Amino acid sequence: MAAVTPGRFIWHELLSTHPDAAIAFYQKVVGWNVMAWDQDPGYRMFTWNGAPMAGIMLLPDEARQAGAPSHWLSYVSVRNVDQTVMQAVRMGAMTYLEPMDIPTVGRLAVLADPQGATFGVYQPVTSGPAGDGPALGDFSWHELAADDWKTAWEFYRALFGWEPDHQFEMGPMGTYWMFRRVAGSRALGGMFTRPPEVPHAHWLPYIHVASAHRVAELAAKHGGRVVSGPMEVPGGDYTTQALDPQGAIFAVHAVPAQAESGPSAARPRAASRKAAEKQPSVARPAVKRAAAKPEKQVAKKPVKQVAKKPVKPAARKPVKKAAPARPAKRPVKKAAPRRGR
Repeated sequence: MAAVTPGRFIWHELLSTHPDAAIAFYQKVVGWNVMAWDQDPGYRMFTWNGAPMAGIMLLPDEARQAGAPSHWLSYVSVRNVDQTVMQAVRMGAMTYLEPMDIPTVGRLAVLADPQGATFGVYQPVTSGPAGDGPALGDFSWHELAADDWKTAWEFYRALFGWEPDHQFEMGPMGTYWMFRRVAGSRALGGMFTRPPEVPHAHWLPYIHVASAHRVAELAAKHGGRVVSGPMEVPGGDYTTQALDPQGAIFAVHAVPAQAESGPSAARPRAASRKAAEKQPSVARPAVKRAAAKPEKQVAKKPVKQVAKKPVKPAARKPVKKAAPARPAKRPVKKAAPRRGR
């Protein structure tokens, strides 16, 4: 396999109870188009200007029966999946999808960190250049609501080599800790200690859009539900968090001054306590297949279904609504690929 740039969030996948309805929703709300993967027409990808941004597949029956709701799952690039999994397990993580190869695409695995937040690791066959900032339609921020952010930070720092970027205090909500891949790179995301009303740890990815306000309007119009925002966050950006019609939580991030101009290195920051308390809580779903995709310029995509151990995928940010019931311990997933940053 080619050398990869480690520590990047390079693929995202939506496992939905109704893929066709979800595709129609995100096309209208986010503005994505859709295409089938040439190696498996049953696996589709959201695209922006022809470039794949994320995958979408049917949430497996086994996962649904275990109580898993529709959900998003994010993957981080690594140089060696097997070594990363072994290291994560030594540090207290649990493996939900054992390392597996996806022909012409790469090798991946799905894990839950020691606090239960689910994420994927992915070693692509081909690595593209690491861009400075995500363009519209791509994912621009990744946020972890942890049981304890300091402990979570030590885990991810050791696993991916991430470095501190910045931090600020949110008053009663505590510290918001931002991280980057390496010195001099843009911030990738942030983490904080979840409030009591958020039942478990989870990751929430943000999509870069032209207007968080417009997304809020469209989400409500097309069957979704806004749970936080639109609101301004430190730095002048705006964010909105919402549930799609199938119940998957998603978030968007807009940079008003650059919304129509393409790439942006801006980063959404933690919301105020008031906004956080409005958010609904999403349970960590049991997944039946894992997905991932090659980094930036890779044409290969999804993968064939693989029935393995259940995977509990990620959830989202601070919330105040009751979370769906937790699924059974080990659902399983499928696999697919994508471009990275």
